[in-house]
Amino acid sequence: MNIFSSLFHNRVIPTIATAVVISIGISAGLWQMSRAAGKIEKAEKLASQIALPPLNLNTKPQWTLAEADSRRLLVEGEFLSDQAIWLDNRPQPGTSASKAGSGQSGFYVLMPFQLAGMDNTVIWVQRGWAPRNREDRMALPPVSTPSRKVRIEGVGIAQPDRVFELGDGGAGSNGPVRIQQNLDLTKEAERHRWQQIPFVLKQMSELEKDGLMRSWTAAASGVDRHYAYAFQWFALALSAFLFWLIHGLLRIRQTTKR
Repeated sequence: MNIFSSLFHNRVIPTIATAVVISIGISAGLWQMSRAAGKIEKAEKLASQIALPPLNLNTKPQWTLAEADSRRLLVEGEFLSDQAIWLDNRPQPGTSASKAGSGQSGFYVLMPFQLAGMDNTVIWVQRGWAPRNREDRMALPPVSTPSRKVRIEGVGIAQPDRVFELGDGGAGSNGPVRIQQNLDLTKEAERHRWQQIPFVLKQMSELEKDGLMRSWTAAASGVDRHYAYAFQWFALALSAFLFWLIHGLLRIRQTTKR
């Protein structure tokens, strides 16, 4: 019986258990690597799109997400501040994923923006982030909104980052202050019956001091974390194999000495 046969002889269950652990470790490691690759690809696409000339949304009434996704956008008009939505449980922009749970939670301020020269046509603008009152959730932070026509610049996104919600997440609220978990563009179009552009503008340009933060996290953030997780999973797979191998060799050695 050669050494390889000896390693498997009378060690069926440990061998199967080791194979399962190795499979899980390698699969999980490859999954983390694929997530890192996906973020890098997304960041590269975003960089190439942002390098293109900005689109002026005031030039035509109809736009699609395919046209505007990750593109720089310009729009002129007025904010409809009385229709603002405060998206709850959002981490401070620029906070790394590893520290997001320990940082201050707050709101993404979403506000419809009526395009100049286009009656009843609006686009939702993710204006920025504002901190939440730790003692009173309904006590909103002061945010300044221009009451005149303004020109803003941003990037087109499908929707703000989503978080877990129960039920409708407060989307059906009719109160003066709308605090909810996520934005549903379809429901908002039905609610207001206006001509709504089917994507969101994530504001990048600064206006006068409005009390909002806009240090949006880069698309490739978290890549190092995925690599670290992948390393841990691959290390687990390797450790399981080495444990199985060394334990088997020691057992063979003890048997040979008898």
